Amino acid sequence: MKASPICLETRPSTLFTPIAHRFKKMLNKELSHFSESSRSGNQISEYICSTFLEKNNEIDISSGGNVTDMAEENDTPDPKCPSPTVPPPPIPLNSSSCQGNNNNSSVKVSGRLMSRISAKTDVKVKTTLNESEEVPPYGVLTDHEAELNKILGGINTWGLNVFKTAELVQDRRVLTCITYNIFKERDLLNTFKIQPKILVNFLMTLEDHYLSDIPYHNNHHAADVTQSTHILLNSPNLNSVFTPLEVFAAIFASAIHDVDHPGVTNQYLINTSSELALMYNDESVLENHHLAVAFKLLQNPDCDIMANLNSKQRQTFRKMVIDMVLATDMSKHMSLLADLKTMVESKKVAGSGVLLLDNYNDRIQVLQNMVHCSDLSNPTKPLEIYREWVDRIMEEFFQQGDRERSAGIEISPMCDRDNATIEKSQVGFIDYIVHPLWETWADLVYPDSQYILETLEENRNWYSSVIPSSPTDLYQNELREGSNEDEEESVRVLDSSSDYEKEEEEIRNKYLEEEEKEVDLEQKEKGEEEGIKQGQDETYKRGFTIQVTKSSTDQESPQGSTKIETCL
Repeated sequence: MKASPICLETRPSTLFTPIAHRFKKMLNKELSHFSESSRSGNQISEYICSTFLEKNNEIDISSGGNVTDMAEENDTPDPKCPSPTVPPPPIPLNSSSCQGNNNNSSVKVSGRLMSRISAKTDVKVKTTLNESEEVPPYGVLTDHEAELNKILGGINTWGLNVFKTAELVQDRRVLTCITYNIFKERDLLNTFKIQPKILVNFLMTLEDHYLSDIPYHNNHHAADVTQSTHILLNSPNLNSVFTPLEVFAAIFASAIHDVDHPGVTNQYLINTSSELALMYNDESVLENHHLAVAFKLLQNPDCDIMANLNSKQRQTFRKMVIDMVLATDMSKHMSLLADLKTMVESKKVAGSGVLLLDNYNDRIQVLQNMVHCSDLSNPTKPLEIYREWVDRIMEEFFQQGDRERSAGIEISPMCDRDNATIEKSQVGFIDYIVHPLWETWADLVYPDSQYILETLEENRNWYSSVIPSSPTDLYQNELREGSNEDEEESVRVLDSSSDYEKEEEEIRNKYLEEEEKEVDLEQKEKGEEEGIKQGQDETYKRGFTIQVTKSSTDQESPQGSTKIETCL
């Protein structure tokens, strides 16, 4: 099946350079100001710089200089962006962390990362289902079928709770469950003649190679990204745009994009001269590793979900998956964002509101950005789910920082558990990375995804509202308000005096009220006694009519005196 024709002229390639350059200059300026605001701001700026910018896109936070390509700069390294050219002594990764979710799997995982790939070459994967077994309705066994059915009823809804889903399935195989049901939802098993048992075997084996003791980059994250990509593919603006093979590749790439992740960053592997960094020449180290592991698993006949693809399809599928997974390297973020913005600008220039996807480069750019958006979708999910992701990623960062501290090397930005500003880091992360990306994506598929953008902004405001005040922030607030300790003490004294006077006034008013009540009571009793004495009981019961008259015969006084008479 071929995609529906896309009617637009070729997009202007000249748009890329000014847009990319503008993005870099804007980010450079914003990060420079942010880093100067406080110590925590500087730490967050360093994190963004080291994570989301390629080496040839480094920025000088301290000087606020313009961001330029490496070819336009001298060879002096940026002190704020760590350079991998002089790595510290190698640090072997803890072999105890190199165990998959299923410890009974016959797929052996070596304690050294590089050997994990070769270790799988001649090893048979233990199949979970034998020939006589039926595939469970949801791809996995569950003791909570009704609850699971209810959750999976939202498989086409943004914000599906993967944590709750994992609690309902056997062995917490949430990746297998969600991906299998997406394949069924999209009829990919029939389209590509994939046997359900083969798909389940592959997904379970893949899930076994997501390490269960990694806080964030585990099977839960893979399931979340896969379901998010599935939703983005459903955008009305992308309806019938992509071929079934492209959809298959996007779902597959999302599912495998972090397999066998060790819980540390690319820069950590480079700085410690790890074998993986040596194997992949410091370039997208983890992303290359994820791809190698995933395609190695497909070599086993019991897991080969591409068995019925022809040679051309297999080649195209592999190329697309490689392009999408390599784009999940966060250092490619600015380039991806520039490409996406360029596509939005070309859509506006054409004026037809139709996406321009008439060649492979354009189509893969949208798919790359789609998976990248899914990979950065945590802040766009319901707040409860977002906060769970924040806890997990920060714990993973802190564990890396603990390793770095033990090794006596510099702790990476945001990885020091004793000096991290979690709430403020999330606000900076959203402001400088996530919101620009999602805002551009929402422009591309407008009006779809606007609700995602709104949730993102609400979550940003919540984290902003709970940022704890640091001593520096308090001092700066005092300066801005023109206050100091003496003035604060004066305010406290005045407040205390004011409270005392208020209390005194309340007591005085209460005393006066009591006196008035006593006077009224005395007058009432006196009136009753006089009425009885004068024999005017009936008159007393009827009350008094007061008539105010002015004497017509008497000369008015200057004050205009009046005469009050009692009319019986």
